[in-house]
Amino acid sequence: MIERKLPNVVVVDDEPDICFLFEKILRKRNLQSGFAKNLADASILIENRKPYLIFLDNSLPDGKGIDFIPYLKSRFPASRVIMVTANDSPDDRRAAYLMGADDFLGKPLSLEKINTTLDKNISR
Repeated sequence: MIERKLPNVVVVDDEPDICFLFEKILRKRNLQSGFAKNLADASILIENRKPYLIFLDNSLPDGKGIDFIPYLKSRFPASRVIMVTANDSPDDRRAAYLMGADDFLGKPLSLEKINTTLDKNISR
């Protein structure tokens, strides 16, 4: 029997509560996960893990997540980038998609929102 490898997920967010919520959900779903609190650490983590999904907060201590998307898409085109932000307006969504985001998740986050986003993006 061939063992199917579970998708690897990286969460880039500097808020401990958000990371805790993701960690709990990803563990319950038996998904491999890694966490970074800034873009510099995210670069290293993503390079090492080459994740299938990247949840990327827009407001990080060392820059804007949205500006990091083109880098991610050029280096890791198979990775799906989900922009995570409290600025959830049609203009913010449009800007994220124009930069290359595959999906958008507005804050406040909930168990249901995260699971729905995972279901939608892992099933592809």
